[in-house]
Amino acid sequence: MTEEPHIPFDLDVLYEDERLIVVDKPHFLATMPRGMWYRETALIRLREQYGEPDIIPAHRLDRMTAGILVFVRDKSCRGAYQMLFQNKQAVKVYECLAPCRPIANPRFGTVVPLESPRPFPLLRRSHITKVRGIMTAYEEPGAVNAETLIERGSLTVDNQLVRAAQVPGEPLVCRYTLHPHTGKTHQLRVHMNSLGLPIVGDNYYPRIQNRPYDDFSQPLALVARTLTFTDPITGNLREYTSRMPLS
Repeated sequence: MTEEPHIPFDLDVLYEDERLIVVDKPHFLATMPRGMWYRETALIRLREQYGEPDIIPAHRLDRMTAGILVFVRDKSCRGAYQMLFQNKQAVKVYECLAPCRPIANPRFGTVVPLESPRPFPLLRRSHITKVRGIMTAYEEPGAVNAETLIERGSLTVDNQLVRAAQVPGEPLVCRYTLHPHTGKTHQLRVHMNSLGLPIVGDNYYPRIQNRPYDDFSQPLALVARTLTFTDPITGNLREYTSRMPLS
């Protein structure tokens, strides 16, 4: 059995009260145990840190995606917070880095520019399928089940021009803001790749790249930047912002 490596990034707690713990999850740290990952997951780190075995996630983030993640520590409130996310009542905004070039025509689904003739912002809609046991998701004909609003930002991050993989000769990249209206597995990665704009550091799209399990040198440039929702218990508006860098 392969030994579980230590993931050398902190799990920062941004907010906590008697019901919730809101964290800024780093790249490479899974939300909860899966496969070879057990102790090096956000859930187990929090349970060990607080000594509270009843902590559970209200929703999930992919292991390679960083950003805002909410956990519930009060068992009596689990259902209320989990249903909040299942019913798409929480507003999520993501940021990513991807090539700054004209978009490609996707094979399936539609692309609708919202401020034509400008290409962005645009609405990307398609049918995404994810088969259990297969690492990647894919688009195919069918009723739309995945929808993302995509905005293109500047050529710079922290006032610096950025190139894909930080290699001279590679294309310049832009900051994109992604507003998922649905929550299919790998939806943002699939939608960006289908436009010919694969997210920087993506080891699944457009092709699977086999990297050592303990190689943390190439994070996916995708961050769940903000999360906003009305608290189902108190009725208060909650908003949290990730401090995780993209570059």
